[in-house]
Amino acid sequence: MSLTPGKLAGLKAVSDSRGVIAAAAMDQRGSLQKSLAKERGGIVNPGDLEQFKIHVTEVLTKHASAILLDPEFGLPASKVRNGKGLLLAYEKTGYDSNTPGRLPDLLDVWSVRRLKEAGADCIKILLYYTPYEKTAINDLKHAWIERIGDECLAHDIPFFLEFVGYDADGGDEKSLSYAKKKPEIVSGSMAEFGKARYNVDVLKVEVPVEMSFVEGTRAFKGERAYTRTEALQHFRDAESMTHKPFIYLSAGVSNPVFIETLELAAESGTKFNGVLCGRATWKEGIPIFAKQGAKAFEDWLNTEGVKNINNVNNALKAAHSWYPKLGVKA
Repeated sequence: MSLTPGKLAGLKAVSDSRGVIAAAAMDQRGSLQKSLAKERGGIVNPGDLEQFKIHVTEVLTKHASAILLDPEFGLPASKVRNGKGLLLAYEKTGYDSNTPGRLPDLLDVWSVRRLKEAGADCIKILLYYTPYEKTAINDLKHAWIERIGDECLAHDIPFFLEFVGYDADGGDEKSLSYAKKKPEIVSGSMAEFGKARYNVDVLKVEVPVEMSFVEGTRAFKGERAYTRTEALQHFRDAESMTHKPFIYLSAGVSNPVFIETLELAAESGTKFNGVLCGRATWKEGIPIFAKQGAKAFEDWLNTEGVKNINNVNNALKAAHSWYPKLGVKA
């Protein structure tokens, strides 16, 4: 697959000198608002979200290759990203729980053209997806991603697709039974969206196991879905589903759990191409911002937040450049 000039420039802008994507994620909106409100025990306004994102971006981009932000509350933060790459989210936050299938929607007053004009080097979309959903629902999602892929192609900008699995039967995604289904859900999603018709440049994927159910890990909580050997094979099986570059998301786990996850990926020999890591670096600072204010949060970021992102960077020594996958010479 040969890269167009715009896509190549965009991918290089969000990568480090090795061709590894070591990006921080700060595009949370609804979930961040709820977490801050819960800790504060009161109202959280748009200014609070903007302020939170500014502090995270200003501190953490000194140690990242790029930042992922949203255009709703994140544009002020995009001005303080220390010259690093910018990914902008194009989807609305969350989904309508009254409609079956967790259907996606785009931000009302944004387009790929407008996101690019706002400074985006790459476009990111989040999609809730499982290959086991009803065909009619997945057909809607496939067509939706095709449209976005074509829009990114027309504007010559890289398209990052993040998919988050769920139980089509309505089960609990934190349960043992879902943990057993997860490898197939992740692998099946990677196989689907790696197809050329979607024009996705980088797959942003969940790891194919639930760490708390992997026997023999520090994260293990006693109920086994997989042995360590089986977990390592699940990483390899998922990788075999696509030739596209792919990066791991932290999926809200703690920093120690995410580091162990990356260690497991490395042990499996998987040639992953980086991370887009959000909450594993900054979520412990939410109560500090909510209760003690912006200055205390900034101090926390400069100590604990930096420590967290440096832990991730250290684990990323095992990541591989995306250059060979896309036929780019270093």
